[in-house]
Amino acid sequence: MAEGETLMLATMVLAGLAVLSFALLRGWEDWLRLRRLEVARSGERPLPSAASRRLELIDLKDRVKRLEAIADGMED
Repeated sequence: MAEGETLMLATMVLAGLAVLSFALLRGWEDWLRLRRLEVARSGERPLPSAASRRLELIDLKDRVKRLEAIADGMED
């Protein structure tokens, strides 16, 4: 193969990869848009943030401590 043919082949392969990448990215974006619409229509709440989950966990731990204290007081 001549040098010009190799360069042409490499250019065509690179262009094909670019087109494929663009198509896959577009499909991914459309899929995400569809999922967002499905979640909005179903009335589901979005997942809570990590901070709110930590606060819920702290609250639950505090409740358990209070219940344990009540249980210890009742056993005496």
